[in-house]
Amino acid sequence: MQFELRTYAAAPGKMEALLQRFRDHTQELFRVHGIHDIGYWISADNPDLLIYLVRHEGNPETNWENFKNDPRWVAARAASMANGDLISDISSTYMTPTDFSPLGGVTQAG
Repeated sequence: MQFELRTYAAAPGKMEALLQRFRDHTQELFRVHGIHDIGYWISADNPDLLIYLVRHEGNPETNWENFKNDPRWVAARAASMANGDLISDISSTYMTPTDFSPLGGVTQAG
């Protein structure tokens, strides 16, 4: 089981549009492609920083490739960027839970 911690720096003035894209499109399409939400946060120190944690079914690289090539995502992304990029930087860290982690008991179906 693979978890992924992602951090998005919103472009100036674009955080609300980024959050709206997640609400309206991203979350649903994630599930279709084996990417399961754990949680989303806005940094208390930087309100332009979106941090989220997901769990991958299968191969994360394949999940992302399928997600990025989904015509629904391509259209949603293009529409949301009509007034410019929403994200100025992305970082990602893949993680595997330890045997003593409460998340270690999460199943593929969970």
